[in-house]
Amino acid sequence: MSKGSAMRRTAYTVIGVLILCVMLFPVYWMVNASLQPSGNTLTAGFLPLHPTFSGYKRALDEQGGNLVTSMIIAAGTVVLSLAIATPCAYALSQFRSRWVSIGLLAILISQMIPGIVIANALYTAYERIGLLNSIPGLIIANCASGIPFAILILRSFMLSLPPSLVEAARVDGAGLFRAFVAIVLPISKNSLITAGLFSFLFSWSDFLFALTLTTKGGVRPVTLGIYQYLGTQVQNWNAVMATAVLSAVPAIVLLVAAQKYIAAGAIGGAVK
Repeated sequence: MSKGSAMRRTAYTVIGVLILCVMLFPVYWMVNASLQPSGNTLTAGFLPLHPTFSGYKRALDEQGGNLVTSMIIAAGTVVLSLAIATPCAYALSQFRSRWVSIGLLAILISQMIPGIVIANALYTAYERIGLLNSIPGLIIANCASGIPFAILILRSFMLSLPPSLVEAARVDGAGLFRAFVAIVLPISKNSLITAGLFSFLFSWSDFLFALTLTTKGGVRPVTLGIYQYLGTQVQNWNAVMATAVLSAVPAIVLLVAAQKYIAAGAIGGAVK
């Protein structure tokens, strides 16, 4: 490697590290503020020289139930989204018809509809059928974002599946459903994990549906809990920031654990 190439590589590395530091600084400040004594975060020190976990204790006492509610909603969204999106994606990858292009266009258009429009429509429907302030109602609402995205991710991968695999299973006596479950699903593991993770993140970070479709305090995801926290806890920012840190932990853990599957699932359909 020449001296000029080494210098360029070092310069790119330094620039990349600086950009990463700028992007991660809000996360650091959130953790730092969560360890500070109660008070305004603007007066907090750059380092938690006298850390306290009182904010985390208060966050778990007051927001622990909301974290559990968010986890149940996110898990339900993942299960329902994949249960609907997986067979749809496989069908769209196998059919050779002009109607497939129309269906894909409709799926793309559904992703462009503003969330507030969907939320208002769902509010009217939920009020009539009794799904307001319910976990199933929020799961169905979050699937409005999870299912279309999952279909696009899964279809992209399933287009690369050799038809001979399913045909061999059919020759051996397997029906369509058994061939789908025994052959297609195991091969599609990476794309399933990728689609499921994004469905989880969509649901976990949802605020609009939670705000619109819950009018009582019985069902309250953590995003809504943080929002309502701000009105009464402006002098206890350590508890607010501790709640934000706790709410970020599941997403971070899942992203770190599934990063290799995400990379494989995202590019799996690009190579045939």
